[in-house]
Amino acid sequence: MIRQWLFYIGGIALSMTPFFGQAQQTVNKEFLAKKISTAPTIDGVLDEEVWKEAQVLTDFSQYFPSDSQPAEHQTYIQAAYTDTHLYIAIKADNPDNNFIASSLKRDFFGTQNDNVSFLIDTFNDGTNAFQFSISPYGVRREALIFNGGNGRESFNRTWDTKWKGESKIYDTYFTAEMEIPFSSIKFKENSTYWRFRAYRFNIATNEQSVSNRIPQNLIQADLGIMGKLNFETPLGKSKTPINLIPYINTLAEKDFIEDTQNSSFKYGGDAKIAIGSGLNLDLTLNPDFSNVEVDRVFTNLSRFEFRLPERRQFFIDNGDLFGNLGSGRDDTPFFSRRIGLAYDKDDNVIENRIITGARLSGKINEDWRLGFLSIQTAEDPENEIASFNNTMLVLQKKVFARSNINLFALNRQTLKDYDYLDRSQQYNRVFGMDYQLASADTKWQGNFYLHKSLQPDDYQGNFSTRAQLSYNTREWRISNDFVYVDKEYRSDLGFVPRTGIFKNGNYITRSFYPKTGSIQKYQLQTFHSRYWQPDLDNLLTDRFLRSSFETTFRSSSRIEIGWEYNYTYLTSAFDPTRTTDGTPLPADVGYHYNKARLEYESNQGKTLFGQFELEAGSFYTGDSYSLQGRLGFRFQPWVELNFGVNYDAIRLPEPYESADIWLLSPRTDVTFTKSLFWTTIFQYSNQRDNLGINSRIQWRFAPLSDLYLVYNDNYYVNAFAPKYRSINLKITYRFGI
Repeated sequence: MIRQWLFYIGGIALSMTPFFGQAQQTVNKEFLAKKISTAPTIDGVLDEEVWKEAQVLTDFSQYFPSDSQPAEHQTYIQAAYTDTHLYIAIKADNPDNNFIASSLKRDFFGTQNDNVSFLIDTFNDGTNAFQFSISPYGVRREALIFNGGNGRESFNRTWDTKWKGESKIYDTYFTAEMEIPFSSIKFKENSTYWRFRAYRFNIATNEQSVSNRIPQNLIQADLGIMGKLNFETPLGKSKTPINLIPYINTLAEKDFIEDTQNSSFKYGGDAKIAIGSGLNLDLTLNPDFSNVEVDRVFTNLSRFEFRLPERRQFFIDNGDLFGNLGSGRDDTPFFSRRIGLAYDKDDNVIENRIITGARLSGKINEDWRLGFLSIQTAEDPENEIASFNNTMLVLQKKVFARSNINLFALNRQTLKDYDYLDRSQQYNRVFGMDYQLASADTKWQGNFYLHKSLQPDDYQGNFSTRAQLSYNTREWRISNDFVYVDKEYRSDLGFVPRTGIFKNGNYITRSFYPKTGSIQKYQLQTFHSRYWQPDLDNLLTDRFLRSSFETTFRSSSRIEIGWEYNYTYLTSAFDPTRTTDGTPLPADVGYHYNKARLEYESNQGKTLFGQFELEAGSFYTGDSYSLQGRLGFRFQPWVELNFGVNYDAIRLPEPYESADIWLLSPRTDVTFTKSLFWTTIFQYSNQRDNLGINSRIQWRFAPLSDLYLVYNDNYYVNAFAPKYRSINLKITYRFGI
């Protein structure tokens, strides 16, 4: 009955789609890129003749603190192009000559630096776009936008490409020039226009502005409301060169636990090959990710694993095709972080070397996208880890204005027999269809899917399905979500925290916007979710209710107070403190508990900034108190110091365990120049019994070419002693053919 009900709901939602998804959002602002034969000098000085003649895009509207009036400090955008490059000129007024720059490091945080950004939707599909940004100090960042840009999780800031940009600061404004090779992006052949929008963060004055007025319930990168960048003549074909990016890596390491030390020399690399105007073929051989920034350590008091972001470049380009399927909370069939990790014979997660891999991804034409990947991991008999081939195929079809239908097949399979590998683990296959709804007027969003898994001797059932629909306006956001995950459903390359559940979630937010005073917005929020287990006669196992009142000030600081209610029925014994040999809470018991919460965040663009959150209340059979906070200070734009603290006090009656759980995370970022950076991260966790130190120097000596020096050190903290230490020297260099 549950499955039939969800299919019925999904069918109703699909049938409703034509009524709110037919036409693209009306374009209400456009400007012309001038065709030129001589390229301007990229120095940030707008003294070339082209910038005296090119059409100007201006009359920016305020997005924050108000979204209903002209920007107080105006921005002016111009565009020109040759056969090979796009050029953008920017002039940004700031009468106080007070510019905020947290660092000189590429890929800065937009909310902590003055900057001007622009979005280009090169296939005019309202679903995917490129973002390019520049600060008054000439610092650059770029990102991929996917899923219509309808949420902050729709950014992929790890993406990296070749382009130039410089800025110059004057008394009452700054100017900037950008040069973007057409070979660095993909676009439709013979394009005569791209959908385009610019937006600006003016941190010193707490003003955010946009070239096309958008309401505050949408983020600045939402692709539903866009302008137009017209070209005097069609652009022709997208021609991306073949990029070869080899690396060499020297490693010295010592394992204090096993009392071993090792020195090694590794090599490998990547290749990027253009296929037509919209597809990329990515190849990798013996990849090495030692230069990737370490993951943030977290305190886990729940029964389920956390999902960490992907940072490895090979998986980034068009990554949404593979990873944006299913439900991020309950069933993501493909989660690339699974590749390269495996459980050893003692059930510990360790690195599993990737031998080689290939990905073909991108646009086939205006309406179709393709994603295919195949990655081979190495066998490790000593740790009883088998070699697996990991393959996925995705086809995405644009429907209506901005919605998509996705069909996928996923296969993880070993290619030979291993004595230590159980038959049930020899392969896992998942097939599915996803419908991702994004209406033309940006008010409706939804996700409807049906997934099925297959594994040896297990073909019945194994379904996962969802029907989720949300309505979003300036004042209201209302969402309803139904999810069913069968007990036998499996996705070995996915993120599936728990199976055998039926879930319903509801979310309502009401926003109020005072016209005067220091307060920019009030917001009331309520979130309610429930989980049942169908195989236990639909037993209610989890219920979560959260209500909060949030106030955002015109100074960009905010404060939130809230209350949470939890009900948890434990189907197995559980110790939330994870104490070794501790006494767990008993199973087959339901627990009710509540807590109050207070959160404050200051203006993150200030020299001194911070955030803290206090929680207190009952917890299972006892009580809990927690403090989470972060304090930062900047010596602009050279140094940023951060200190994070998480403290959780768990007080349970005997014989159950109580604990004081600390997580301390100091961090320093030093930017010597716009190409030389030094980051050091300390992470102390007594729950994990680890003090980790990661220090990384990066020198970008040429486009997409870097030298990394990375030092890692790990210690036990409950009985202080060293665990593991390593130092890497890695060089990557890009060859363009």
